[in-house]
Amino acid sequence: MSRDFKVAGVFSAMEVAASGLTAERGRMNIIASNLANAQTTKGADGKPYHRLDPVFQSQSVSPDSFDPILRSVNEVKLSGVRQDTTPGQMVYDPGHPDANAQGYVEYPNVNVVTEMVNLMTASRAYEAGVTSIESLKSMAKTAIKIGG
Repeated sequence: MSRDFKVAGVFSAMEVAASGLTAERGRMNIIASNLANAQTTKGADGKPYHRLDPVFQSQSVSPDSFDPILRSVNEVKLSGVRQDTTPGQMVYDPGHPDANAQGYVEYPNVNVVTEMVNLMTASRAYEAGVTSIESLKSMAKTAIKIGG
């Protein structure tokens, strides 16, 4: 293998790790929006906020690579956001300005505990991505010292 090919492998690994960081940051932003709107009973459309879910997609990093390992590596990206259509919780609160004729208010379908668990998971995945990039940087520095 040539030296250039090995360097390309390190950069491909960094690209994969960086794509994961970007995806997890987007996931955390969506979770933050869900948490911020957990009590929003009337949005711009006049309806309660509906929880959002991230949609991820993988894409090949190096489809033309001769190395079978690099051909099997995929980046991840946040390809979209979809709305959770689960109905919200109906709470009896006749004094609330958004109460219906029976005195019930529909609150968003956001479960704060679930969102906090999702946030912790995304945060840990982000930390793992940072750790992998730091490891790749360390390996690249060591390789340069050995080769230099």
